[in-house]
Amino acid sequence: MKILQVPFLSIPLEAEMLNKMKILHEAGSEAFINQVNWKTDFPDKMPVSVRAAHDGDRLYLHYSVSGEAVRAVTTEDFGAVWKDSCVEFFMQREGDTIYRNFECNVLGALLAAKRINRESAEKLTEDAASIVRLTTIRPYYQNGRQVTDWSLWLEIPKKAMGFDTHETLSGQKIRANFYKCGDETPLPHYLSWSPIDTPSPDFHVPQFFGLLQLD
Repeated sequence: MKILQVPFLSIPLEAEMLNKMKILHEAGSEAFINQVNWKTDFPDKMPVSVRAAHDGDRLYLHYSVSGEAVRAVTTEDFGAVWKDSCVEFFMQREGDTIYRNFECNVLGALLAAKRINRESAEKLTEDAASIVRLTTIRPYYQNGRQVTDWSLWLEIPKKAMGFDTHETLSGQKIRANFYKCGDETPLPHYLSWSPIDTPSPDFHVPQFFGLLQLD
């Protein structure tokens, strides 16, 4: 099982976003989303990573994607973000039977839900507004073809992850996986941090989650 140690960092809420990113990049943990699990049908990949930290009340994630031929169609929360250029965080509290998925496309549109499985989902509509998102996009040409470097900053409050107000993220163990996908991008792809062993692309597989150990 893959394990990521997620440090505790004091990140002031009122700090400017660039300062928050600087703190995270200097002291956060980095995970590479580079597992190509279905090589025959979906061999395409690109450099993708995520940096992670927490402050006891929020989980901070900063995804970086390089050289993608992007698709950006969905503009509203709870739309089909997975069809666009998309990064995802799936998590499950230790000992829990449900899991939660947080998916954002290159525009910052969010899909968040708690689930028993792929088919059974409850949208986290009340929590969506509390999840901070910021994307940066830099298009350029590579070998005569337009591609894009982009990033996504996420601040996910503990409540959205299923923790009570009296609980802290410090010391928690969370089963999780990080994903990069794009079902209808010019080059469809399905990448993960923790490897997945299924016949076809499927991210709704808690049995293949890795482990986040929060300081």
